[in-house]
Amino acid sequence: MAFLLHLLVCIFGTGSWVAINGLWVELPLLVTELPESWYLPSYLTVIIQLANIGPLLVTLLHHFRPSCLPEVPVIFTIVCVGTITCVLFAFLWNMTSWVLDGHHSIAFMVLTFFLALVDCTSSVTFLPFMSRLPARYLNTFFVGEGLSGLLPALVALAQGSGLTTCVNITNTPDTTPSPVTNRTIGITQGASSTLVSAFTGTTASTVHLESRYLPANFSPLVFFLLLSFMMACCLVAFFLLQRQPRHWEASTEDLFSSQIILHSIRPQEKQDLGLPGPEGSSKDQGPLEEETAPLHPVQLTFIYLLVAFVNALTNGVLPSVQTYSCLSYGPVTYHLSATLSSMANPLACFFAMFLPSRSLPFLGVLVVFGTGFGAYNMAMAVMSPCPLLQGHWGGEVLIVASWVLFSGCLSYVKAMLGMILRDRSRSALLWCGAAVQLGSLVGALLMFPLVNVLRLFSSADFCSLQC
Repeated sequence: MAFLLHLLVCIFGTGSWVAINGLWVELPLLVTELPESWYLPSYLTVIIQLANIGPLLVTLLHHFRPSCLPEVPVIFTIVCVGTITCVLFAFLWNMTSWVLDGHHSIAFMVLTFFLALVDCTSSVTFLPFMSRLPARYLNTFFVGEGLSGLLPALVALAQGSGLTTCVNITNTPDTTPSPVTNRTIGITQGASSTLVSAFTGTTASTVHLESRYLPANFSPLVFFLLLSFMMACCLVAFFLLQRQPRHWEASTEDLFSSQIILHSIRPQEKQDLGLPGPEGSSKDQGPLEEETAPLHPVQLTFIYLLVAFVNALTNGVLPSVQTYSCLSYGPVTYHLSATLSSMANPLACFFAMFLPSRSLPFLGVLVVFGTGFGAYNMAMAVMSPCPLLQGHWGGEVLIVASWVLFSGCLSYVKAMLGMILRDRSRSALLWCGAAVQLGSLVGALLMFPLVNVLRLFSSADFCSLQC
């Protein structure tokens, strides 16, 4: 029975961000079909941040009118909307409309807004719902949340999304470029060569290598239907969780209230009677009190700042530059870093289930280490298309390891901070979700002008690098 509940919670957590993560990993195929081309990611960034109106509204209603917004109907509504939107995506993703000066993917953008609204709002509804279950299930939820990034990435790999090959392009006078031969990615050659006529001494043709996307194994229609299936599984899992006995909620609430009473009475007993408090009537009582000890306002502020900072890095800042930091080392390195870092997220949450640490100094040290790995990733992105050790296997190993450790360290921190706030109250989990969205918003808004306006990062074509 316990295994079944863990499985349901994991599937429920998977539905939190699986739709938007699926859009991002499908972009290499979408940009070749939609009129916005490679400007599409910048459009997605803005649309997703506009969808933060959802969690903002939920948070304000919770603060000013706590009882007017029951979370269970809200969760049912947003998961149903997410499932229906994914189904519509499968059939409308390539529909365009003439707006102002050309064709634009209006249907795609509108559906993206609804998906983003679903996923953003899940941060302030799914977490408070988890306060109804025993604390051990919260880590399972974070494992599922990590899988929401891994599963679409694995489907995209099976689809062949973003895989490229090097093609020799021959440019001849008064003719259009034509591909001559295909070269595998692993071959390193000069960027271009010129064929000179032996008789006239004039340039006859120019040959250079360019990247070409390989055809996908299945269409975006199938991909979005698979996303719909994942969202439907989340809906079924949530329905089954609602059907479970509700004695958990009462037992945990009674436990919290009794511990609060103990913490409030014992210091008064010591002060009035002048007697030392009992050393512990049972073996289990001490650890429980330690876990639910009241937090100082400074500690609570530090926790919320950590939540916002960590999510700004993992959801806003670093994902914006992952292609710049990895593609210079080759598409294989990029796919390894993207896939393995996605795997590190649920593995870190799974690790937190067996070796938890609620020490704020320790979590702060982990944040420093994770930020250091993120700084290395950012530095390689700034140096693109010629980062450190480009063309050497050591550089490839370093960048993949850095992305994995960055994701693993900060995912562990996020899981443990959620556990700490879960033991405090349901309201603390809601504000934790608000801090998650605030950090993600700040990170995305910070990177958008740097990437799309100031263009501080240069993309790399691995087939024609000259370093």
